[in-house]
Amino acid sequence: MSPEAPARTRGRLGASIGKALTTKKHLTIALDAMGGDTGPEVVIPGAALCAERHPEIRFLLVGDRSRIAPLVERYPKLKQRAEILHTEVFVTMDAKPSQALRQGRGKSSMWLAIDAVRTGAADAAVSAGNTGALMAMARFVLKTLPGISRPAIAAMWPTMRSESVVLDVGATIGADASQLVEFAVMGEAMARALMGVEKPTVGLLNVGVEEIKGQEQVKEAGRILRDSKLPIEYAGFVEGDDIGKGTVDVVVTEGFTGNIALKASEGTAKQLSTYLRLCLQRTLLSRVGAFLAQGAFKALKDRMDPRKHNGGVFVGLNGVVVKSHGGTDALGFATAIDMALEIVRNDLVSKIKTDVELMTGLLKQPESPVEASL
Repeated sequence: MSPEAPARTRGRLGASIGKALTTKKHLTIALDAMGGDTGPEVVIPGAALCAERHPEIRFLLVGDRSRIAPLVERYPKLKQRAEILHTEVFVTMDAKPSQALRQGRGKSSMWLAIDAVRTGAADAAVSAGNTGALMAMARFVLKTLPGISRPAIAAMWPTMRSESVVLDVGATIGADASQLVEFAVMGEAMARALMGVEKPTVGLLNVGVEEIKGQEQVKEAGRILRDSKLPIEYAGFVEGDDIGKGTVDVVVTEGFTGNIALKASEGTAKQLSTYLRLCLQRTLLSRVGAFLAQGAFKALKDRMDPRKHNGGVFVGLNGVVVKSHGGTDALGFATAIDMALEIVRNDLVSKIKTDVELMTGLLKQPESPVEASL
């Protein structure tokens, strides 16, 4: 039986917009305009959507000027607030991370977008490019926060209760107990910052909720979270179906399992959508019913639309980098930019840094003789 989460009202948009911490008049987002399956043909319209929504945004568009400039001309508001940083070098979707680092160092559109964050020319970088290359470059350019052994990719996951933070969803394969604890600390900070939950509940993804089940590193991470003095509301192990239920606010796992869970959920959403459409078209009566319930079906479609939940956050770095799905459209890419804005406005990097420093101090404290004997 899975642990029940307390009922609460939450929502990252209301929390983040209402509690924006950044005082800068304008925010600059660096976009890897050449990343993704189609490059500027999706990135530029996505940026234009955000330019309409957020008058305070400025854009640094990094890539081939000959492909970017004609697209920018179609969007007057974007043109007024965008600067193009020209480079003809870009990272292909099938490039190995080591190859991307060697060939794109200091000159690829992905590298230059990330480096703009390092130099302060941009507040965040967004790319739909090669995930492995983006992580490798982000680690090399921005470095990890003190106390973090490896970054993770965190996603905002739609649930029956609202949303949950799930990490890692694909940064690296495998994680030991201490790294899972780091993920828990970073995910908890992200939930507080973006969802407005004062004491987020944290669960470790496992094959069962019983303490005897699972891999040793998962069981050891659970022991640390349960027995340490970390100020985390640890709820124990959770199973795969608990993610969609919203049983906990933060679900922690390693990148291999997390990425499979993410892709499986996206595929299931498309499968159900296809089934529903076919069933509603079978008979005249079903088509009439579909017409009468079209408002409800539209709301369901919007809720399940993966484009409206696009954007994986690289947590654990000295800067903000957001990964968009490579095959998304303009709406999906705009959602990834929105995610970057939320991260910057809520000063997530500083929150994680503070929490990690606290974690490091608490976990290094030696046990008292009384505690050790218990």
